[in-house]
Amino acid sequence: MTGPFDQAADVYAIAEHLPEPLPEDPFPLFMSWYTRAQSAKTQPNPNAMTLATVDPDGRPAARMVLCKGIEPTPGILEFFTNYNSRKAQALDSSHRAALLLHWDHLDRQVRIEGLVVRTAASRSDEYFTSRPWESRIGAWASEQGQPVASREAMLERLMTTMTRFGLDPFNPPTDGSSVKIPRPPHWGGYRLCADRVELWVSGPGRLHDRAAWTRTVSLDGSGGFKVGSWSSTRLQP
Repeated sequence: MTGPFDQAADVYAIAEHLPEPLPEDPFPLFMSWYTRAQSAKTQPNPNAMTLATVDPDGRPAARMVLCKGIEPTPGILEFFTNYNSRKAQALDSSHRAALLLHWDHLDRQVRIEGLVVRTAASRSDEYFTSRPWESRIGAWASEQGQPVASREAMLERLMTTMTRFGLDPFNPPTDGSSVKIPRPPHWGGYRLCADRVELWVSGPGRLHDRAAWTRTVSLDGSGGFKVGSWSSTRLQP
């Protein structure tokens, strides 16, 4: 005969959880979740992540960005933005940020903190060229986050920018593969090298499974990072 505590133990035993023992490096497990989220096709942007920063005056801010590259070794995530934006000013000031990826349909969450540097210009050029022509024009037309008089004024800026690059606003190209629009100097990427990673798996009764990995990360003086070894611990939900 089994009692209620035995039955509860059975429920928790069959719930999905993190490996035991924890892996030395969190990134292979993170990558397996990321790949699964991409292949599931149950949400439009499985690479969407919250980017949290702190302004020079101590004011926090968060917004969504898209992950555009992951290097499991040494543990780097990459995203792109306007270098004149509020987020970029905060990143350039503190060189630190936090990222959050959450996949409801997988009951998974990843929190990442670390040091941030700008992506090399050549890499920013490469990614910018791969974007749709509309996005490339938009990067030139928009002074991200700055006031604009009206939606009409923004559209006028867009049309002026199209004309500047030889495009007809009233007859835009249907195939942008031949459209040549260089990367604006105020637009590019950032690379975050993780010094803390937390992986979270939803559990019954909110008895989630959590673990954190930490290590030391420092700038190497040439735009790269020096990283230490990971240490890990399970966390109470």
